[in-house]
Amino acid sequence: MLQSPQFDAQLLQRYNRPGPRYTSYPTAPQFQTSFTEDVYRRHAAVSNAELRPLSLYFHLPFCANVCYYCACNKIITKNRKRTRPYLRDVCREMKLQGELFDRSRQVRQLHWGGGTPTFFSAGEMTELMSETARNFSLLSDDSGEYSIEIDPREADAQTIALLRDLGFNRLSVGVQDFNPQVQRAVNRIQSESDTLAVLNAAEQFGFRSVNVDLIYGLPMQSAASFVSTLDKIIAAAPQRIAVFNYAHMPRKFKTQRQIDSRMLPSPAEKLAILQCTVEQLTAAGYVYIGMDHFARPDDELSLAQRAGTLYRNFQGYSTHADCDLIALGITALSKVGDSYCQNVKSVDDYHRRLDQGRLPVYRGVELGADDLLRREVISRLMCDFYIDYGAIEAGFDIDFRHYFASELQQLQVMEEDGLLSRGDNGVQVNATGRLLVRNICMVFDRYLHGPSPPAYSQAI
Repeated sequence: MLQSPQFDAQLLQRYNRPGPRYTSYPTAPQFQTSFTEDVYRRHAAVSNAELRPLSLYFHLPFCANVCYYCACNKIITKNRKRTRPYLRDVCREMKLQGELFDRSRQVRQLHWGGGTPTFFSAGEMTELMSETARNFSLLSDDSGEYSIEIDPREADAQTIALLRDLGFNRLSVGVQDFNPQVQRAVNRIQSESDTLAVLNAAEQFGFRSVNVDLIYGLPMQSAASFVSTLDKIIAAAPQRIAVFNYAHMPRKFKTQRQIDSRMLPSPAEKLAILQCTVEQLTAAGYVYIGMDHFARPDDELSLAQRAGTLYRNFQGYSTHADCDLIALGITALSKVGDSYCQNVKSVDDYHRRLDQGRLPVYRGVELGADDLLRREVISRLMCDFYIDYGAIEAGFDIDFRHYFASELQQLQVMEEDGLLSRGDNGVQVNATGRLLVRNICMVFDRYLHGPSPPAYSQAI
């Protein structure tokens, strides 16, 4: 069993600097507009020769109300008719994508994210799933990981029953914080009763897994107040809990300008919230998976981590490392073969590209040999908290200590601080370093050491 993270406030403060979340490597700032639709098609054709299973992601960006903390690409509207043209365009993109991939490649993983996917009507959601089945080979035995993000304000028991009938077997439920003062400060008024009704319905209709999303660092939060929210979530016993760090970046995200920065918790209080979160969830039996994620010991994420098969992609931690990820909708991020790419950002550009019969690919990156090697090293750190020199050497035909001599030397300071241990066979992230694994990964990220490194949110 991996150790639970050990909290050291001084170390966390000292290492709290901006850095990537490593849902990909290279990360999105390295994507280039020279990556075109033709490049994507070439990678799709190569991937067909390997016949890996598929993962589908649909970005459904509509929300009825704006949450001030949100950094997602979303469309705020009360007009439910705006979903129709977008749905038609997603189906047009899906047809173009479906033509590129061998139908023998089964869809092992499917996810609807947003926005608020249940902003769409029951008929529209049924239509989208039907069109998906026409263009891709969905599993019929409930063995896949088919998930959807839920805002309890936009769902009830009838909605949850419909989603189960459509083939979804996992829910991710947005909560953030139950405290009324915090909810008012971020413009997300969400009752406990609505949230618990959705969680109860998920159990009633046989969903295999439920994830609850929380955020720490929001205005009006304190360690004492957040404990109350954690108590209520623990009592509901979801299989997974994600506790995200709020990154206040109002220059980059306009909606965050509506948050009064004077109401944000101090750096010390924010660390106190993190500490009580880690201690409370691990005491309740949840396993710290990494970054923001906790899972029950019998959850698939925990089992995969113990087996060394855990994986990380644009949706976070996953158990499907062998899948090519096809993403549909505006700003959606794909991973096909040895490439990443992103769709155009605006609905108008998206519509225009599809009118021209073109895939809406906007930018991307092809991975070279060094990228693939460093991605594997970073992935193993993020998922296993361990680098096995021998496994990396066997997979990439290198001498690890020679290739990464400079990086291993840089780890010396972190070793002296107790974050990790360098041994003859590998690098082990210690309990003290688990909350700072991003910082350890950054040592192996060659793109951070250029003349103008990209801007990222703070690690803690």
